[in-house]
Amino acid sequence: MTIPTTAEPRKPGHIFDRDREWGGLVKFVASPDPDVRLGIVSGRRRQGKTYLLDAVAAAVDGFFYTATEDTETDALANFGRALGEWTGGGRYAFADWGEALDRLFAVATGKLIVIDEFPYLSKASPALPSLLQRALEPRGAARQSRSRLLLCGSAMSVMGRLLSGSAPLRGRASLELVIRPLGYRDAATFWGITDPRLAVLVHSIVGGTPAYRREFVASDVPSGLEDFDSWVLRTVLNSQVPLFREARYLLAEETEIRDPALYHAVLGAIAAGRNTRGGIADHIGRKSPDISHPLSVLEDSQLISHEADPFRKGRSTYHIQEPLISFYEAVMRREWTRLERGDPAGAWRGAQATFSSQVVGPHFESLCREWALDAGENAFGDWPGTIAAGVVPDPANRTQIQVDVAVLGSEIPGEPQRVLSLGEAKWGKVMTPGHVKRLRRARDLLAVKGHDTSRTKLTCYSGAGFDDDLQAEAREDDLVHLVGLDTLYA
Repeated sequence: MTIPTTAEPRKPGHIFDRDREWGGLVKFVASPDPDVRLGIVSGRRRQGKTYLLDAVAAAVDGFFYTATEDTETDALANFGRALGEWTGGGRYAFADWGEALDRLFAVATGKLIVIDEFPYLSKASPALPSLLQRALEPRGAARQSRSRLLLCGSAMSVMGRLLSGSAPLRGRASLELVIRPLGYRDAATFWGITDPRLAVLVHSIVGGTPAYRREFVASDVPSGLEDFDSWVLRTVLNSQVPLFREARYLLAEETEIRDPALYHAVLGAIAAGRNTRGGIADHIGRKSPDISHPLSVLEDSQLISHEADPFRKGRSTYHIQEPLISFYEAVMRREWTRLERGDPAGAWRGAQATFSSQVVGPHFESLCREWALDAGENAFGDWPGTIAAGVVPDPANRTQIQVDVAVLGSEIPGEPQRVLSLGEAKWGKVMTPGHVKRLRRARDLLAVKGHDTSRTKLTCYSGAGFDDDLQAEAREDDLVHLVGLDTLYA
């Protein structure tokens, strides 16, 4: 191989974070094991996959090729041109992909090969994964050349199927790397935001997608809380800025989506808080079985997640994974005509309440669950096994208690399920002892159902703070825990 195991390249300084991803890629390239031949890299668009893979390929003098949406003939011509430029031998003309792969592995002996946006090629040439399978076999061209191949793509549903079921490449990959958005703390650092409240507001719109700061808003960062509304108007609500239509493009880029209106309706229902299967179907006027396929496609595309309720078997909820889509569905879609006509200020004035309740509020809850996942045993007395939102039925009061951040211990056969923490999250409301009272009631109901609640912490998460009475209660009771913005971003 090009890289000896004693001289692994360092991550370039211009790549922010991504230490774990860089380490995985370098380990794959530098592995002395001759059976390490294929790696799969995926992730939604704008996460920096191409940026990262190009840097790895450059560091080891590998071949890097980015496919485009072409016919098979044009794709072969473009590939032959790129390979010829890399070898310095002019231009290759290939009759088919079998010939192209044979030449590729012949000229890239002992090298790293990166094919970016692989779904474009496999769409135009469905036999390509099978041809790669043949090349990777013991007597195949890839094995003989001692080269290593990384296939990368943004169409998550397509990339997910490359290694699933009876797919030709199943069982052949030694690396399966998903490039995810930056975590909320890293995102704040990347944007250069030190005010936690401002960081939550910005993250609730653009999330942790690196490209949104640089390419999409040209590094326009709000200077402070007082500049946030102006920043929204000059970026995401500005029809001249690429971020304006990005949420629509994210959906359109998924190859499995045939009826965009239906998918937008499903996402709009989730953004409006109708996040159960029945609730979504009722919101859009469809029967529950009618939305099974859209939900599956959106989940495979990692645009939504599916989360089981830890307290009610058979009940689950759906959550939008991309903040920009939540913002678009809750705020922009209903004001689209006004926005396109150049009145973002009017649209934003009318959307303030919706933004707070349907965008920032649920997003803050998700950040609190992410914090709980990272907090570990120091926060809850043991390592969490499950972290989710849940509902605890209260039959006596004929109501239900919503638990925004439920932290459960790992299940141990024959022992009651341990509830490490029950949490409520409020973005814009100062929390009081009444919130702890509700959590205490939920704890008692779970104890009756057989859960182990002997050391359950009652945790209040707030973006607006805690009143004096609640702070006093937390000082006196070590099972009452308060998490504010400073703790969330510490």
